[in-house]
Amino acid sequence: MNRTVPISINAFPASKQEAAWRETLASLGLAAELSDADAFHFGEVSIKRSPTQATFALLRSTTQKLTASGPASPKAREPGRSEAPILIGFVTYGRGHLTDSGRRAAEFADGDLWVCDPATPFSVQFRNDFELLLLCLPRERLAGRFGRAATVPTLVLGETVSAAAARPLMRALASHFAFMEDGDVMAAEPAVTELVLSALLVGARPEEDSATQVQAAHFARICAQIEARLREPDLSVNDIASAEGLSARYIQRLFEGQDRSFSDYVRHRRLEQCRLDLVNPQHADRSIAEIGFRWGFADQAHFSRVFSAAYAISPRDYRKSSGATVETRWTRGRPMHSGARPVRPAPAATATTEATDLPAPVRPREVIEPGHHHLPVSRDTVHWGYLSRSIAPALRVRSGARVTVETLTQHAYDDHERMIAGDPGAESVFRWTADYKAVDRRGAGPVNASIFGRGAGEGFGVHICTGPIFVHGAEPGDVLEVEILDLKPRPSANPAHAGYAFGSNAAAAWGFHHDDILDEPRKREVITIYRTDAAGESGFAEAVYSFRWAPQTDPFGVVHETIDYPGVPVDHRLIEKREGVLAGARIPVRPHFGFIAVAPRESDMVDSVPPGYFGGNIDNWRAGKGSSVYLPVAVPGALLSVGDPHLAQGDGEISGTGLECSLTGEIRLVLHRRGETDKSFLNGLNAPLIETPEAWLLHGFSYTNYLRELGRNAQSEVFKRSSLSRALRSATREARKFLMGRYGLDEDEAISLMSVAVDFGVTQVADGNWGVHARISKSIFP
Repeated sequence: MNRTVPISINAFPASKQEAAWRETLASLGLAAELSDADAFHFGEVSIKRSPTQATFALLRSTTQKLTASGPASPKAREPGRSEAPILIGFVTYGRGHLTDSGRRAAEFADGDLWVCDPATPFSVQFRNDFELLLLCLPRERLAGRFGRAATVPTLVLGETVSAAAARPLMRALASHFAFMEDGDVMAAEPAVTELVLSALLVGARPEEDSATQVQAAHFARICAQIEARLREPDLSVNDIASAEGLSARYIQRLFEGQDRSFSDYVRHRRLEQCRLDLVNPQHADRSIAEIGFRWGFADQAHFSRVFSAAYAISPRDYRKSSGATVETRWTRGRPMHSGARPVRPAPAATATTEATDLPAPVRPREVIEPGHHHLPVSRDTVHWGYLSRSIAPALRVRSGARVTVETLTQHAYDDHERMIAGDPGAESVFRWTADYKAVDRRGAGPVNASIFGRGAGEGFGVHICTGPIFVHGAEPGDVLEVEILDLKPRPSANPAHAGYAFGSNAAAAWGFHHDDILDEPRKREVITIYRTDAAGESGFAEAVYSFRWAPQTDPFGVVHETIDYPGVPVDHRLIEKREGVLAGARIPVRPHFGFIAVAPRESDMVDSVPPGYFGGNIDNWRAGKGSSVYLPVAVPGALLSVGDPHLAQGDGEISGTGLECSLTGEIRLVLHRRGETDKSFLNGLNAPLIETPEAWLLHGFSYTNYLRELGRNAQSEVFKRSSLSRALRSATREARKFLMGRYGLDEDEAISLMSVAVDFGVTQVADGNWGVHARISKSIFP
């Protein structure tokens, strides 16, 4: 029978992670080579073995070289085999090159399929984080078809019909790997084998020099075609492929050979033309928007942002400078250090990322010393409903900096009079009329609302996030500590409600309670408005009134039957207020940020609702004043965002929200470099950790890294597949790892202690990726 073997390398203490990774690779016939610069950061492996002696393995890890561990090694072959298996690899994501007998054979990238035969020396060099679906196949399945003594060639499969058919099959297997049954594995192995064999038998590879000459001629034709069509705003690789009679995939591969992508090149050429026009006297009467539109930029805000990211100067300032020398920054989606002002560019618009996807640009602030900074809330300093590694920083700081950061609750429009009116920052974010929407994108969905028609971003993510904050020197594998020094409610700016701050709780359709309502109507959603003193000194909140949600028509004319899109103005003429609710009840206030996140590495656009290894919507009320939240850095600069401010919340967050109230926080940011921090237990941290004066809080989720574990549809699948049992197991592993790493316990000691002294609680069941936390009291170890 098929055995599934999930191996979480990150579940081991940091000191044992690399050894566990190497041992797991050895069981697959592989060895890892890591340089000092390519330190081991993370690793996940899931293995499925077939009765046919084939093995599927899904590997995720960081930069490294993979080689054969040697056929003589007993771990390099399955029981009953006399020789090392043939390896068929599908690169779900990642880039690198494949070498055969010591010479470079071929480059590979996302979606490529390659074959390696351990009978001859080979290496697979990954240059960045990767996910690889590996099929370890008994060599007779392939080698025997090439002749008894022949070896299987090591190569990246080209543009054959069979290879083209194998790729989507392998991608589907990778996307649904966790759910593959015995029958799926047994059916998949011969299908992949036959397609790969057919691709290998097509014929010999073309002679290298000749192929290079043909590729150079193709590339020159492609660039000329792009140059002639730069003014087409929707120009795509498919358009060029059709015009030149080439495949889109082939064109992308040609650009990869130039160390850039098709969209990078098109954006760069457009920006260069715009740069010349900005200082050309013949175009002095043209506006900046006209110049951008002339060269294919359909939106002025998007044009200004990508221009500033590329040249470190805005189009307006560049025009005033009469064309001062600027440095073009080819960063391919990651900030590039140049002097004191690294700049993070935005991604080029593609078929799945529209030019208006991201918010208006924020001019990065140059920071030399840690110091103290103020990050006010406005339409220019927030992103609504999503995380992205490609958002331009709102602030740049160094480790040790103190930041006063303002945050808004996405529920403020439940009562405009109390939570928005007269507040310039809130009004700049929430303003929405028939002709103007201050922050258009709200969520990680399409801007054109083509799925449900709710609005830009579709509400696939709801939180107003202030930031991101770029921390100089932060690199993947480091840990960012967010020390929360103070939290205060944002006072109402309406003189009629002076001295108070207000918040909202929604008993919403996504609440855990919603399918278990007793009274009619059973599908109702109820909003309750609370207030507290503006100084935040009373220690309690009290209910003011409640109302049942009635269908609301937003300023663009979309009717919202339910609470399905954030920031919809509630017309109080359409609701019936219920006064005097919860009379006499005093709600203990526990101000905290429900959302604290660094940018994840896996995707350019991530729904803000499900939490994960990067933090996010953790919704643990213990992340308040006096606590520190530790987050594993996944991208350069960390890119910290905070939001979803709560005045109070109970464990579980049963109704779907807490007491949502805008807050202003005082935080200190401390960078812990991997291998250099005096808190050695942070090395290898792979899930959010909260420290309070009394305890440690370890967090487990149904899927710690759902973006990887659940494949290409992860952001929807996580809402369907979460369970408390998975979250509890995850929290158990995190607590065990922490006790072994922080206090030096062995595994038996840690397991015993967890049962007799560690409290496990449900953090939340409202956020798609359900959470369980483990509380370890510091008093256990005086």
